[in-house]
Amino acid sequence: MTFALVRPARLTLDAFARETCLHPELVRRLVALDLLQASADTAGNLWLPADQLAKVARIQRLRAGFALNYAALGLVIDLLDRIAELEEHNRGR
Repeated sequence: MTFALVRPARLTLDAFARETCLHPELVRRLVALDLLQASADTAGNLWLPADQLAKVARIQRLRAGFALNYAALGLVIDLLDRIAELEEHNRGR
């Protein structure tokens, strides 16, 4: 028996869905809404970078905390990222 020592740099759609406990169709919807970044191979299979796991956790926390639909979450995430960027810029002054 062998075990992977590190998490792969990218995950298949099914592996990503298992890791996040989401249905693969919901993951596809999040990609379609541009909430997650994914790439497709020549066969049309979706591959998601491992760093997108943290984005899913953030999406789930925001959805549970504010009861927003997924389309509105895109706007909220963009605004939160912009606020963080502005705060970081102000700290640099």
